[in-house]
Amino acid sequence: MATREHAQSILEQLAGPTATLRDDQWSAIEALVVQRRQALVVQRTGWGKSAVYFIAAKLLRSAGLGPTVIVSPLLALMRNQVAAAERAGVRAATINSGNVTEWDAIHQQVADGGLDVLLVSPERLNNPDFRDNVLPALASDAGLVVVDEAHCVSDWGHDFRPDYRRIRTLISELGSNIPVLATTATANDRVVTDVAAQLGVGGRDTLVLRGGLDRESLRLSVVKAGNPAQRSAWLAAQLDSLPGSGIIYTLTVAQANDVAALLAEQGHKVAAYTGSTDTTEREQLESDLLGNRVKALVETSALGMGFDKPDLGFVVHLGAPSSPIAYYQQVGRAGRATDSAEVILLPGTEDQDVWRYFASVAFPSETLVRSVLHALDTDRPQSTPALESQVDLNRSRLEMVLKVLDVDGAVRRVKGGWVATGEPWTYDEERYRALDAARRREQQAMLDYQNTDGCRMAFLRGQLDDPELAPGDRCGRCDNCTGARYQGAVDEATLAATVERLQRPGVEVAPRKQWPTGLAALGLEWSGRITDGAAPGRAIGRLTDLGWGARLRKLLAEPDREVPDDIVQAAIAVLKAWNWSTRPVAVIGLDSQTHPLLISSTVQRLAQVGRLADLGTLRYRPDRRPVTAANSAYRVAALNGSWECPDLDVHGPVLLVDDMTDTGWTLTMAARQLRRAGVPEVLPLVLASTS
Repeated sequence: MATREHAQSILEQLAGPTATLRDDQWSAIEALVVQRRQALVVQRTGWGKSAVYFIAAKLLRSAGLGPTVIVSPLLALMRNQVAAAERAGVRAATINSGNVTEWDAIHQQVADGGLDVLLVSPERLNNPDFRDNVLPALASDAGLVVVDEAHCVSDWGHDFRPDYRRIRTLISELGSNIPVLATTATANDRVVTDVAAQLGVGGRDTLVLRGGLDRESLRLSVVKAGNPAQRSAWLAAQLDSLPGSGIIYTLTVAQANDVAALLAEQGHKVAAYTGSTDTTEREQLESDLLGNRVKALVETSALGMGFDKPDLGFVVHLGAPSSPIAYYQQVGRAGRATDSAEVILLPGTEDQDVWRYFASVAFPSETLVRSVLHALDTDRPQSTPALESQVDLNRSRLEMVLKVLDVDGAVRRVKGGWVATGEPWTYDEERYRALDAARRREQQAMLDYQNTDGCRMAFLRGQLDDPELAPGDRCGRCDNCTGARYQGAVDEATLAATVERLQRPGVEVAPRKQWPTGLAALGLEWSGRITDGAAPGRAIGRLTDLGWGARLRKLLAEPDREVPDDIVQAAIAVLKAWNWSTRPVAVIGLDSQTHPLLISSTVQRLAQVGRLADLGTLRYRPDRRPVTAANSAYRVAALNGSWECPDLDVHGPVLLVDDMTDTGWTLTMAARQLRRAGVPEVLPLVLASTS
């Protein structure tokens, strides 16, 4: 029988000879290994939740039982966990999007009994081959099933991941004697209740271990340093004074790249780490942070959850996450094995714009969801790209809808795509309204955190319903408790250098290179590579830029007016830096319903300054179709033939001016029409890009 002494010895292999098994850790291990019960462990970051399941896995394997299956959400977390398992002599492997070439070999290791632990991404659970050929054997033979970061299961948590909801199906198919462990650090009462319901974990025989969430090493501060340029300058000035190495969070990928470039130009060893970073590069960046070869990684939420660097010295947020739950989870990366770590929030008024954007692309309306169901057959699979041509949803939202419908039993993923099951399905309007209301409450709580004059750690613990929080508790470490505050001002030289860098206009606008799939279903016979579209273009800046973003957002939100001088000067600077092979000979504007004067005046000013032929405006046809679609195929179909374009007698490239680009299809289709009218090359120049 497994003993506490045996568990202690495995812990020492995992964490070193000075590690001591906590009483609650042993209680969880004993419940799983000896009593074969279910357990729900809600404990603060750094408490040792991963030690519970690795020790349990080793003990169960020693007793001749099957491998432990860990459902884990992020690649960085998986890599950390595999390394930790190896230290304790646990044979572990992972199946995720980053190691596709290894899947077959790992499946064979599972079949041969050569693994102690298999880490699986939740998305992998519904891969048809894995679901039908690998998962049944695991469900019948597993020694233990672990759901890590289990708050992702909950609709009330800080993330909506339909793949996580599918885990309940896996658990329902387990043998009655296979224990289940769910772990998380970021869950309030509402989330704990929902996780228990979603997973079927929480009945009479479930051990619930819920501890206090105070983090004694964290010093929480809020610094109101002004606009994006001022906050970036503050960070550049303060970064070297922060302890050790750390993480700088931003709200968007564009901001992460911009901040990393800004700090690197000023001599700081930093790098951007986002969801678009290549897998191999991610591994190297993680290694650099672990080895203190960089001062910081500037990232979105791609790294944070579960990344284990015990001596991480600081976490800085340039912009606030939309909920205290998300914020607590992210700052929990710092100070896990240090006496003190700095946690600094630099909020901005534009944060709420980002929150509203992400809320706007949440689960779509019932009409759109029903259109997906109507497009599916019960026997003929259709791929996601094929479905795109039949419904007005872009790829990411369509995939989310399909996953939710799959979890709800209305569709099924099979080889070749998706099929309808024919089962009745009800749009859960009440649930989605409640989710939206919960998000708004959490956003307000995040604003309240910024403005409170009380203890900041106590505020976060209260938002997470910490059972050990007593009335009047104060951490004694945060800026409000100690009165020791960072000053938000920066010296003029640092601010000037930062402003100059951020206000340097010009970002590339990559052209669309491939036609979207499914155009034939809409009566268009185009496919493959686009040969008559736009050349690579330029934008003055992104709407999310730290330097130009605020000015561009303000310009586009204002009533239509003539182009301001600073925008003209920025456009001229962009044109001067544009190393085209042949100088443009003319300029033309794109018709606009919202900013016709802005565009026409921009065309006139650029024509005068650059001595270019002024071709006026490419006008919309009176009978054109309105472009309301988010889906690429639908947008192309609506834009096809939208403009009145007489033959143009020009003998060189033409600048095509527009106010904003998002998907790139308007520029592509307008350029195509200009090319057909005799323009040899079209160079898009837009005021703002959304990405």
